[in-house]
Amino acid sequence: MSKTTERHLIIGTAGHVDHGKTTLIRALTGAETDRLKEEKERGISIDLGFAPFRLPKGGMAGIVDVPGHERFIHNMLAGVGGIDMVLLLLDVMEGVMPQTREHLAILKLLDVQRGIVVLSKCDLADPDWVDLVEEEIREEVAETFLKDAPFCRVSALTGDGIPDLIATIEEVARAITPKDADGPLRLPIDRHFTVAGFGTVVTGTLLSGRIRTGETVEMLPPGETVRVRELQVHGKKVEEASAGQRAALNLVGLDRERIQRGAVVGTPGIFEMTERFDARLTLLPEAPRPLKFRDPVHLYLGTARVVGMVALLDRDILEPGESAIVQIHLDRPLVAHRQDRFIIRSYSPMTTIGGGVVVDPAPVKHKRFRDDVMASLKELESGEKSFLLQKLAAQPCLRLKEFEQLAAMGRERIGDHLEALQNEGRVALLADQWVVVETLRSWRRRLIEEVEQFHKANPLLLGIPRATLKGALPAALLPKGFDALLAAAHEENDLVAGTESVHLPGFSPQPEGEQARLIEQIENAYRQDGVLVKNRQEMLDRLGLDAAASDECFAYLFATGRLVRLSEESFLHRDAYNAALSALIDHFNQQKTLTLAEFRDRIGSARKQTQALLEYWDSLKYTLRQGDARVGWKLPTAPPAS
Repeated sequence: MSKTTERHLIIGTAGHVDHGKTTLIRALTGAETDRLKEEKERGISIDLGFAPFRLPKGGMAGIVDVPGHERFIHNMLAGVGGIDMVLLLLDVMEGVMPQTREHLAILKLLDVQRGIVVLSKCDLADPDWVDLVEEEIREEVAETFLKDAPFCRVSALTGDGIPDLIATIEEVARAITPKDADGPLRLPIDRHFTVAGFGTVVTGTLLSGRIRTGETVEMLPPGETVRVRELQVHGKKVEEASAGQRAALNLVGLDRERIQRGAVVGTPGIFEMTERFDARLTLLPEAPRPLKFRDPVHLYLGTARVVGMVALLDRDILEPGESAIVQIHLDRPLVAHRQDRFIIRSYSPMTTIGGGVVVDPAPVKHKRFRDDVMASLKELESGEKSFLLQKLAAQPCLRLKEFEQLAAMGRERIGDHLEALQNEGRVALLADQWVVVETLRSWRRRLIEEVEQFHKANPLLLGIPRATLKGALPAALLPKGFDALLAAAHEENDLVAGTESVHLPGFSPQPEGEQARLIEQIENAYRQDGVLVKNRQEMLDRLGLDAAASDECFAYLFATGRLVRLSEESFLHRDAYNAALSALIDHFNQQKTLTLAEFRDRIGSARKQTQALLEYWDSLKYTLRQGDARVGWKLPTAPPAS
């Protein structure tokens, strides 16, 4: 599947309270993002606001208006997780303020790459003053991702500078890499409400994948599937929405009371809730105190807000400005995936102290101060290929869908990484299952060892049954993968794989002594009786043989083709069988149908043995039963050579 060429953009605002974010969005879009009565009365944003913005050269962006007041920082964090570009607003009459710095730190921790610094309310100050404020701000952002960002001076009330800002947004937007629309659907919910006559509606930004009207999606929590009745983007009904767009989903089959901010709408069967994850955590230099082992923090990931306990793995204290790989245990499950960014705030008083990136969303509980654990985590951290390789090494084998569940990447990207690892000789493909090469080699050795042991324990048998041999390998290996593994061993002459059994190259059963005598005795008895032979137990009674002692003798006779097994109790010597088959072929060369009685009389056998023969040929599709008679179907032209 080719990668999508559609590009969608989410623009976020950031800055101190009352620095003009909402007013600027109104000037850019004409939309009013303050929805709540309290917001309109107080003149500040409490919750998230959204507005569509048409780029001058085509395309539609969504603008997220986040609250700037410190009391509503948790709402700000719910809105900035999916943004591609930020407009950092600063009132030229106030300059850099506390929430300016906190928002800037949050954006840095969330790895926002691009932005524009917007100096607002420039109509209230003379140019010299604005020059001084801009210089101060440039010093403030000199060590951040905004160090080379463009600066725009505007007055949202008079409209001055707005056209230049729009042109700058267009220029910055062209350099932004689009989100992965070919990956699994993932939409963190930031709002949910009920619309009369429609039911439950949820909104959010698509971080990856696509969603279509009528599709079934999964809501986590509670982990239930629901149907998308209607889909809107920027207030307009659409049939499909893609990664990078803000969307509203009208869902069927789920009450609003069961939904919470922080829930995720996703492709069914791909995402799972986790109660802990491994992460690279960075403590801000301006954090008021060190972070200690098992310290509680408020954690923000996507639109979710939970309490986490930080388990430091290689130290007892994380100092401000330091970074470490940690394991974070959560007070309630959330959806997390590799490379997700998150923010932590101190438990009390609440202030932003750091953040990081998820390394492994589904780890085991680690022991502290273990060199092997830290080495493994650093390898996981080093890149997507390493992550996939290590996850595969921890499993017997995995299919593409299982990789999607672990990595939340698109199949094409996962496939590219696996192909690269295959070219490097690190992984192999068995049918549709991937396995690391070291595991593959150990499986090959195990198969050879199992066959060798079987030959020693069963010297009269041609080989080990395929089903028995598969039982020596993990159940996760599917039959198609096992067949591919055997085929490769057969091609390289490590094993000889037949349709029923597997043996070592050059092996053939060699009966000796008493066993050789018993085999000859049994074969002679069946040859002598021909088609009049009785069932197995009657033959053993006549020869005075023990059933258990003779099992291997019979198996040898079957494997070498000297006896033909018609059923569990009915056997024929090969000579008698070939004669009966010749009689069958001759009959259908002269007549179109055959009854059991006719064939019994023709070969001179008993009814029971004749019935066993005909049912055996039915199973081989030599004959086809039609009522009380049979017709020829896929008959051979002659019996096989003895």
